[in-house]
Amino acid sequence: MVSSSAGIVTGLTAAALVTIGVLAHQASVSVPDDLGRTGATVSPAPGAAKAPRDRRHPNALPAMSGTGERVVYSVDDDRVWLVGPGNKVRRTFEVTPSTVDPTPGAYTVTSRSNRITGSDGIPVEHVVRFAGAQGVAIGFSAAVDGSTAAPDPDRPTGGIRESRADGDAMWKFATIGRQVVVVP
Repeated sequence: MVSSSAGIVTGLTAAALVTIGVLAHQASVSVPDDLGRTGATVSPAPGAAKAPRDRRHPNALPAMSGTGERVVYSVDDDRVWLVGPGNKVRRTFEVTPSTVDPTPGAYTVTSRSNRITGSDGIPVEHVVRFAGAQGVAIGFSAAVDGSTAAPDPDRPTGGIRESRADGDAMWKFATIGRQVVVVP
C-alpha cells in the first residue's frame, strides 16, 4: 500500500510541474502592458523635450538615461546602448523599430525566449521582452535569417530587430531583471 501511495504522489507532483511549465510558457509569450514597469525614475512628463544629444558624437549615450548597468533604447534614434559598470558603454548599435513603440520610461527585462516565431511570422532568436503596449509584447530580437527589414506598418508588432551579432550581445547582457531605459 505504501508504494501505491508514493506512486500517486509522484504522479500528482509530475502533473503539477507540467502544468506550471505550460503556464509559465504561456505567460512568457503574452506579457501584459504594465508588467515589468518600474518606478518613474526616468519617465519624462507627456510632451517633455527629447533628451539632449551630443551633436558631435551621435553614438554617445543620451543624457538623462539613468545610471548603473542597463540597456538604453532611443525610440527617435533607433539605437541601443548596452551600459556596463561605471556608466561605460559596452556596445551600441542601430535597430529596426517595431510598429508599436514603448513609452519612454524605466522597465525591466521580464522574459526571454531563445528561438520563436515573431508576431510578424519571421523566425527570431534571442528575444528579450521588457514592455507591452496596445496589447503587444515589446522586446529586442534578431531574425534567424539575419534580415532587419522594416515591419508592415499596418500590422502591430513589438519586435525591435537587431543584427544577429547584436542579438547575441543583447542576449548575454540583458538577463531577467536587467533594467531597460527607453528615451525619446
